[in-house]
Amino acid sequence: MGQTIAEKILTQHSSKQVYANELTVARVDLFMGQDGTSPLAIKAFQEMNGKKIFNPAKVHLIIDHSAPSPNEGVSALHQLMRDFSRETGCKLHDIGEGVCHQLIPESGQIGPGSLVIGADSHTCTYGALNAFSTGVGSTDLAAGLISGQMWFKVPETIKFTCHGQLPKGVYSKDLILKLIGEITADGATYMACEYTGETITALSMDERFTMANMAVEMGAKAGLMEADEKTYQWLSQFTGQKFTAAKADPDAVYAKELTYDVSHLVPQVAKPHRVDNVCPVNEVAGTPVNQAVLGTCTNGRLEDLRIAAQILKNRKIHRDVRFIVAPASRQIFLAAMQEGIIQTLVESGAAVVTPGCGPCVGTHNGIPADGENIISTANRNFKGRMGNSRAFIYLASPATVAASALTGKITDPREYI
Repeated sequence: MGQTIAEKILTQHSSKQVYANELTVARVDLFMGQDGTSPLAIKAFQEMNGKKIFNPAKVHLIIDHSAPSPNEGVSALHQLMRDFSRETGCKLHDIGEGVCHQLIPESGQIGPGSLVIGADSHTCTYGALNAFSTGVGSTDLAAGLISGQMWFKVPETIKFTCHGQLPKGVYSKDLILKLIGEITADGATYMACEYTGETITALSMDERFTMANMAVEMGAKAGLMEADEKTYQWLSQFTGQKFTAAKADPDAVYAKELTYDVSHLVPQVAKPHRVDNVCPVNEVAGTPVNQAVLGTCTNGRLEDLRIAAQILKNRKIHRDVRFIVAPASRQIFLAAMQEGIIQTLVESGAAVVTPGCGPCVGTHNGIPADGENIISTANRNFKGRMGNSRAFIYLASPATVAASALTGKITDPREYI
């Protein structure tokens, strides 16, 4: 019987061939924790009487959620991470380096066929590289640091086949929002998502990361794509390491197979307070906007910043809008500076913050006031997500966010492209 991408990768890292719904213990290629979860993992590691990390080179701790620290309590947690890194020899990424889900792909340590766990739900982002990557709890991470392994229930897979060319002004963020709206927030719970078809093949790597990142918003464990020349070309910037890609067999068994024609897709918006509360942009066009956010692990990459800059060049954002930009990594920040993108955004009125999670997590940068409307390129719009449960968060593509910042209301970006 044929295997899906998820089944193949878990088989390659186990001592047996595995299929959906089976349990297995698998060797893990890389472990990650961020500053919201690593302190709990470190304490669990100590409670488990952990003496050393199985392989420090395979462990990355990243300070990105509250970076720089907003208060003394968070500073103490950051110090705990720094001390643990020094004591164990694992890699620490300190403030300003960027978001974990950009830094791990940039590390060059993972690629096609890799198995990765991270104490963050959006670890599924790396599926754009043909890696099975998934989020776990802090206690599971601690056990993995000691053993180098993790137990898995092999997920069933939903296959999404997308045909056609995305229209002008429509991006992968619009496509993934559309899919989430149709599948719903729990429609793929504990499953893997495979994205395929000529639409996916045509996407840039930055766009693919966006698609993989939001698989968890359908409840999925992983969002996977096959590796191709674009994958290897992107990886060549960061590593010369050879990887063994996983490709689904023609007779692989899927829980569902869904097909979409994207040729007539329009810009999409997720309305408060659910990611699957999705509608075409025209249904909410004209809604006043108080704050716009460009960044996060979903859309803080160079291509995303470039799209916004093209819309805002020689224009000023609306006087009633605060426009916050958070590049996903220091490398992206530098590239955007060299290309003139940052200058364009700042001249338009943007406030550029430290590479990292920025306003998305709601611990420091850009906490909204009561009753304010936010339009963001983030991946979640739950009540209170950005630090105020009385604010209203809309999710959209970088183009829609930039156009809305320009006009002061939710706007169809195709008017400016």
